[in-house]
Amino acid sequence: QVQLVESGGGLVQTGGSLRLSCAASGSIFSINAMGWYRQAPGKQRELVAAATSGGTTNYVDSVKGRFTISRDNAKNTVYLQMNSLKPEDTAVYYCNADSYGLDYWGQGTQVTVSS
Repeated sequence: QVQLVESGGGLVQTGGSLRLSCAASGSIFSINAMGWYRQAPGKQRELVAAATSGGTTNYVDSVKGRFTISRDNAKNTVYLQMNSLKPEDTAVYYCNADSYGLDYWGQGTQVTVSS
């Protein structure tokens, strides 16, 4: 079992920045990839960014150049630095961890970008 606790969401104006954090606990040795998903009202949940334990990262096209995912393996934490935020980034952001093919999710944190 893996437990994920997110923090760092909030309200920000267009062009602003936020940093999300996700701390993992439990069977952390089994975690391969960690990432961030988001779900806006009326839309499907989408992958925003992911990072493997080996350091490979990938991003959805809409956030490339603005968001950066990073992992601190010593702290079992993954971060999402979000810069140049846009109203269309407004969503609930969920931390995700992949462990032996099983998905674990955080509780979600709201990010709201005002125009």
